Amino acid sequence: MAQRKLGVIGGSGLYAVDGLHDATWQRVDTPWGTPSDDLFCGTLDGLDLVFLPRHGRGHVHSPSDVPYRANIDALKRLGVTDVISVSACGSFREDMAPGDFVIVDQFIDRTFDRTKSFFGSGCVAHVSMAHPVCTSLGAMCATAARAAGVTVHEGGTYLAMEGPQFSTYAESVLYRDQWGCSVIGMTNMPEAKLAREAELCYASVAMVTDYDCWHPDHDAVEVSDIIRVLTGNADAARRMIKALPTLLSPDNTPCPQGCDRALDHALITAPDARDPALVKKLDAVAGRVLSGKAG
Repeated sequence: MAQRKLGVIGGSGLYAVDGLHDATWQRVDTPWGTPSDDLFCGTLDGLDLVFLPRHGRGHVHSPSDVPYRANIDALKRLGVTDVISVSACGSFREDMAPGDFVIVDQFIDRTFDRTKSFFGSGCVAHVSMAHPVCTSLGAMCATAARAAGVTVHEGGTYLAMEGPQFSTYAESVLYRDQWGCSVIGMTNMPEAKLAREAELCYASVAMVTDYDCWHPDHDAVEVSDIIRVLTGNADAARRMIKALPTLLSPDNTPCPQGCDRALDHALITAPDARDPALVKKLDAVAGRVLSGKAG
């Protein structure tokens, strides 16, 4: 049976992980361009793990410029089966305080300047995003975060904004009061959509750094306070990651939610009408179904 391999995408403040054995930074070339950075590959208590800093070491990529397709392709190309996204975010809820982690279960995508699919003209596919994250992987993240001493909220809607500017007050109130969102960030879309197209189990851990500008005390928050929380969140995320190997089965059993079979009925373009050039680019992402070996 194939072995499980965990991919971790680190957001703002999380540019490295500790404790990996036989770890090396590995360059991965993809048909979709160069990933955000080299990928840090090793083992953690017997679990194969690949870490990718989303913004690159030194934080060189803005949210709109992150090479999302290259990142997901590179993880899949290295054999990753499960992806945990760790991201800084603002909170719309008083009870989701700075320093807390939110295990996201829904998204509202308000981004507009990003390519959101591996597929397109010449090979069309439609995957379901009704349940956009892997609930079993998210539950493991919640357990690991609690073991790391973090206050965890299971469930919440992540509003993905384009950025890089933060929200206006009117937008913040709309997202909170009218749309019922829990947190706001700039990077989980189209990342979650691409992970689904790549048939990867995907969980989103949103690390609260501050209350968005809806909060009456927002203007009293100093940048130094946010940096302090960001640093503390990164430390907590590393502890969470270290707790994961005991929770993840080493065997890559079928996902009960079907994340690993998301393309079974998604391809629309007839085989004889598919663009060979695009099909070639999809070798890692969709090779299982395009090779005719699905099932």
